[in-house]
Amino acid sequence: MTREPRGSRELEDLMTAAVQRATADFARRAEAEELVDVAYASVDTPFGPMLTAVTDQGLVTVVIDGDDESHLDRIAREISPRILENPSRLDRVRRELDEYFEGKRTDFDVPVDWRLIKGFSLKVLQATAAIPYGRVSTYKDMAIQAGSPKASRAAGNALGSNPIPIVVPCHRVLHSGGGLGGYGGGLPMKKFLLELEGSL
Repeated sequence: MTREPRGSRELEDLMTAAVQRATADFARRAEAEELVDVAYASVDTPFGPMLTAVTDQGLVTVVIDGDDESHLDRIAREISPRILENPSRLDRVRRELDEYFEGKRTDFDVPVDWRLIKGFSLKVLQATAAIPYGRVSTYKDMAIQAGSPKASRAAGNALGSNPIPIVVPCHRVLHSGGGLGGYGGGLPMKKFLLELEGSL
């Protein structure tokens, strides 16, 4: 015999659990029927939760500025509107980020989906992805590697709009004079990342 819930709190807990089960079941069925092109989830970091998203091609975004909705809107416009929150698809990303922040990982193995990045910005960020852990480069060097030696400012703009920070390590790019430069997550985050990697 099933007893009735004692109060509104217990009823609320039962309803929450039922919604979570239904949501998880929906996600499993949608994935099984290949109805999801982009999966996203929140990943805990030393800077708070960060929204991350993956496609079949790889990691497409890590949101460090807290503007989750606009990032998901952009993905819906430029990649696919078939987006679903599904934390299990982000397990590998979560594990690699955890290991990185614990100082146990120096390279990310998760594949990257570059589709949100075009033209000169793509060249800059692909060059940035090759900067080794513990090393730094400059905006000028990134412009040179992207094929436009006089485009340091444009390289800085490309780095500032990097949709996959940390994994594509734009924090490793500094001003030619040695100043930190800018960072989407703020200079304290950039400094933390560089200190974590032993390059500051």
